[in-house]
This record gives sequence, C-alpha cells and structure tokens, in this order.
Amino acid sequence: MSTPPLSAWPWENLGLFKYLLLGPLVGTVIHLKHQGDDNLASNWCFHVLVISFLRSHIYLWYNNVCNMLFLTRNRRIFQEAIDFNQIDKEQDWDNFIILEALIASLAIYLFPHGFASLPLWETKGIVAIVLLHVLVSEPLYYWMHRLLHGNDLFTHYHALHHSSTVPQPVTVGSTTFLEALLVATVIGLPIIGCCLTGYGSKSVIYGYIFVFDFLRCLGHSNVEIVPSWIFDYFPFFRYLLYTPTYYSHHHRKMKNNYCLFMPLYDAMWNTLNPKTWDLHKKLTQEKGNSTRVPDFVFLAHVVDITSALHVPFVFRSFSSMPYHANLLLLPFWLPTFFVMLVMWAKAKTFLFSFYHLRGKLHQTWVVPRFGFQYFLPFACDGINKHIEEAILRADKLGVKVISLAALNKNEALNGGGKLFVEKHKDLKVRVVHGNTLTAAVILNEIHEDVKEVFLTGATSKLGRAIALYLCRRGVRVLMLTLSTERFQNIQQEAPPDCQKNLVQVTKYQAAQHCKTWVVGKWITPGQQRWAPPGTHFHQFVVPPIFAFRRDCTYGELAAMKLPDDVEGLGCCEYTMGRGIVHACHAGGVVHSLEGWTHHEVGALDVDRIDVVWKAALKHGLQPVSSCPK
Repeated sequence: MSTPPLSAWPWENLGLFKYLLLGPLVGTVIHLKHQGDDNLASNWCFHVLVISFLRSHIYLWYNNVCNMLFLTRNRRIFQEAIDFNQIDKEQDWDNFIILEALIASLAIYLFPHGFASLPLWETKGIVAIVLLHVLVSEPLYYWMHRLLHGNDLFTHYHALHHSSTVPQPVTVGSTTFLEALLVATVIGLPIIGCCLTGYGSKSVIYGYIFVFDFLRCLGHSNVEIVPSWIFDYFPFFRYLLYTPTYYSHHHRKMKNNYCLFMPLYDAMWNTLNPKTWDLHKKLTQEKGNSTRVPDFVFLAHVVDITSALHVPFVFRSFSSMPYHANLLLLPFWLPTFFVMLVMWAKAKTFLFSFYHLRGKLHQTWVVPRFGFQYFLPFACDGINKHIEEAILRADKLGVKVISLAALNKNEALNGGGKLFVEKHKDLKVRVVHGNTLTAAVILNEIHEDVKEVFLTGATSKLGRAIALYLCRRGVRVLMLTLSTERFQNIQQEAPPDCQKNLVQVTKYQAAQHCKTWVVGKWITPGQQRWAPPGTHFHQFVVPPIFAFRRDCTYGELAAMKLPDDVEGLGCCEYTMGRGIVHACHAGGVVHSLEGWTHHEVGALDVDRIDVVWKAALKHGLQPVSSCPK
C-alpha cells in the first residue's frame, strides 16, 4: 500500500540526526558572531533557536508535571496509564518545532530586514495579534480540523494523533507532516499579519508563540486544572477558553469540540457537546472522591542519585527503557542531590506509577530514601517510620496487599517486614516481602544436573531457604559463613537424611572447583578469582556484583515478566526490561492475584516455594532466566 502524500515526515529516518537540520541556523549565528556582530537582539536566527529551545521545554516540563501522579492523581480525566506503545509512537513529538523553525528561517532569508527592524515592544501589537488569532486562526483551525475528521483524511492523516490513548502535552506533536504544516499556517498567519500591519515586535512574537504552546499543553494535559467556579461567575468565559476536559471529550468521541482554544466556534457551527461542562464540573468538584483504591501496592525506594532520574516525570522516554548509567545525566547530578536532601528532610512516600492487571489496579509507591541511606545506622528509625506510615496508609485506604522492595525489607532494618506485622496485629492489608518467589526464581535457574553449589549470604532469609531447598534436592551446598551457631541452626532445620548436604565453609578457596555460585552477599573482583573458569554467578544481592570475569557468566537479579494482558505499563523497573519486574514485586502480584490472606514476612517457608512458583506460572508470569544452557 502506497504512503499518502505528506503523511510521512521527510526526515523520519534520520533519528537523532534530524537536529542537524537546525545546523545552518547555528552556523549563521556563529558566523555573524565571528564577524563581530555582537548584537544578538537583532539576529533573528538566534531568536529562532532560542524560541525553539524554550518551546521544547514548555512541552517537556508541562508533560513532566502531568506525570507527577502524587500531584495530579485526583485531577486526571482518563484514568488509564501511558503505555510503552504510546511512548514509542510519540518519540519524535518535537518534529513540528523543527519544521516551524525551518519555515521561520526561510522567512528570515526572504525578508531579512523586515524581521531585523522589529522593535522590542509594541503595545498595539498585542491587540492586533489577539484580533488576528480570534478572527483568522481560530476559524481556520476549526474548519481544517473538522475536514481532517472526514473518512479518508482521518484515516490517512489524523488517526495517528487520536491513536494516543491518553492525551499528554507531547501528544500535540504526534501528527503527520500535513497536519504540522496546517498548524504552522495557523500559528504563522497572526505573526505575519501583525508584522505587515506595522504593529509587530519581538515581545509580541515571543509571547504569542509561548501562549499558543501553553494552551495546547493545557488542552492535551489530561489533568483538569481549570476550576468550575470561573464558569459559574463568568458564564461567557466558557466560550473563550477550552479546558482539558473539553478537549478530552473530542479526543475520545471525535464527533464534536473541534475548536482550537475557543469553544465559541463550536457553538457557532453547532458542534459543541453541552455535556462537556457537566463533566468538567463533576471532575473539579468531586476530585479525589472517585479515586480508585489500588488492590496491590509495591513499596519501592530510590537506588542512587542518577537512577532517581529514571522516573516518568523527569524523562519519560528514558524511563521507558532499562536504566543504564549515562554521561548525559551528569549535569543533573547536583540538582538531584539537593532534591535528595529535601526529600530526606521532609518528603513523604509518593505515588510513582500504576498499571492494571486482571481488572485490578496495581500501584508503585516510593519511599523517599536512597540506597546508601539504608546502611546508615542513624537513618534506620526514620526509614522504618516511612515504611510503617505507608503500610498504615494502605491499610486505611483498603489496599489488599503491599509488597516491600529490596532494602525496605532488610533483615537488620525490620526483620523482613515482621516488625510492622507484630506491632500492628489488626492489619487488614497483607504485608509481603516477596522473597519466596525470589527464592523460587533462583532455584529454578539452577539446572537439575548441578550437584554442588557455593552459597554466599548463606544465613540470610533467602540464603537459608535456598540452602534448605537444595539440600532436599540432593545438592551439596557449600555455605560460606563464619557463624557456626547460625549454620548449625539452619542445618538442624533440614531433614536428618539431608543434613550432610549442608557444609560450612569459611573461605572462598573452598569453592575453587565449584562452577555454580549463588551470591547473596556482595563479593569483590578478588574474591571472584577463586571461581573456576565457566562458573555462573546467580545472585540475589543488591546492588548486583561487578561482571569482572570474562571466562564466567553472570545472572541478573531474580525477575519475572508480567502477564501479556497487563495494561498501562510505561516505565521499566530500574535495570529490568519492559514488562519485567523484580521477583519480590512479582511475589506480591501473585499474592494479590491468588487472594491469599496470610502475611509473608520474616523467615521463608521452604514448603511454600513450589506453591508460589506454580501460582506464578498459572497466572501467566514468566521466568526471566539469565543462566546459560
């Protein structure tokens, strides 16, 4: 099937190299500066670049604020989350900014003196550009937009825009080339008209473009911020400025509300849906009352300074990919460090993301603490206070299951969540550390033909369960621990005929002939040297160990892929791939889906490892094995 004319972008195959299209503008500014032209105020190539830069940040930061669920969750119009498909589809959202910059540079080339002679301020220009917008741009956009909803034009040119399930400010740029040309005409005509009438100025041009962009962000934000009382006191105002609710009705229904910013033209041409105002009033007056209570909550924490930027409300496209250290993040390190100090002092647990699975709402809450803080003795009480408050809040809301992530269930911190369950014996919410499924994932990665395993972190919750399970399987487990008492306690838990399979070792040299290592305590590159070539390192240690040995293989942290019918998932969980979560997260999901009514805290019940594993597979969760066959 041939591509309709003007539907594809001319530079869609350039990737990031598309920004080189602005190179001539940059070159012109540098050339003029080199020639001794220090008056940048009269250099319109410079102004085009500045305007383009600021425009992109208007959309980016408005988009970021919309994704701050802890601020906007009670004002959302559509309750769905943004998924990976929408994020990928909107990856090149800023194409229209590049296009309009190129058009502006062409106009500068054709009329260089006209633009250079514009004054900084012209009061009459404000009146002129407002009148031109109201009398020219608004009706022009209305009819172009309405025509684009015709069958053939919609299919070829406008369907892409409406395919974004949840409108966001950057959804503005999810359009075809033809649509972008039409919008460029709409925004350009008042500017040209204002300049031709002699009332143009730099301030008017800057102001008009930025207000235009802000209003487009407002309509596409999916967050209702316009209070209904304004329309109650000033009824006619509802025809002068649309609201996010007004546009959202068009985005889903597509049969009315075609205006640019002014519903007046929908009213004039009988395409206004009067129910929009009722919906707007309901959303603003009942905000928060109809917020759905999550069925499951995963209580996460921040790992380090740079990974704190791996969140949807900072860089949406970055958070939609597995986290990796990036030099481009270095400029943000210091501001993030200061944010960390503020969070340390005052922040409370906040809503991070959410998705739907089997009709249940799953949310991720984040404790405002960074990984290194969990190892500071004086910080433990404060961290436990945050975790306790989150559990009590979940209990008050009616959440059924709350699962603790990584360091939030640290044994030394709170005994794997046992501290909270014993302190609040009447909890209705089930507290889950998820380690049972973590153990199951690791154990199912170990091949059945393995007869010997070297285990570090052997007396931890996970280490104990893995050792007891493997010894029952007939595997000889070399348990690295200096505490003979703790080793003997674990050994006595094993069946009498299996106790011989548990062997205490105190040095890494004992594993120099064992090719299967299960790492539960961080080991240095020097300690890894004792592993023989061909060793595979399974691990449940946070942070993961360095992949130092090239002649060995390294497993990732225990993880599982969520079922295929998960909806609204749009960010990756730390270093995990899309749709993949840490096993402790998946363990809480299984607990919720099964409807189990017991707490999973403290020591692991070895007899439940297979039960939890089979339940996970039954519900469509898939193991993510990093062990070579």
